Amino acid sequence: MRRARTGARHGYRRNQGFTYLTAMFIVAILSGGLALVGEVWHTAAQREKESVLLYVGNQYRRAIERYYLNGPRQYPRNLTDLLKDPRKSGTERYLRQIYLDPITGQQDWGFVKTPDGGIMGVHSLSEARPLKSTGFKLQDRDFEIAAKYSEWKFVYTPPLQSAPKPAAKPPAAALIPEK
Repeated sequence: MRRARTGARHGYRRNQGFTYLTAMFIVAILSGGLALVGEVWHTAAQREKESVLLYVGNQYRRAIERYYLNGPRQYPRNLTDLLKDPRKSGTERYLRQIYLDPITGQQDWGFVKTPDGGIMGVHSLSEARPLKSTGFKLQDRDFEIAAKYSEWKFVYTPPLQSAPKPAAKPPAAALIPEK
């Protein structure tokens, strides 16, 4: 009788080993799936941050442009000048708020300065490599060659003043007097 009991125990232990291996296999598959989901989520979150950076950077560019064109053709000295124009007696806003850099999560921005110290543009301070490398709007086409976010510079440069065109000469037939 002892042999019968011992044999039953060995069969039970074999089933325990099989169940343990099955559980480990399921845990391994779930871990791999979660790692894949985490990777996809991280990429999606990074793409969303890039999209927000493009939006916010262009908001700054437009605000700097409006500031420049709405006064004596000078750039703001700091970002708070875009919240309330110090050149005007009333309240004139070009931005509603100072935006956070979506890549770093900080309120600090890099500035593209003019020789006299004005701010003509902003850029992220992140040294991370961007995911997006093509498909930019015309005003952001230089971003295609950027190796890091800090090279995405949102700058307003006023159009160059073109020289006045000389008056057009009348056609030769117009110079001949009629009879």
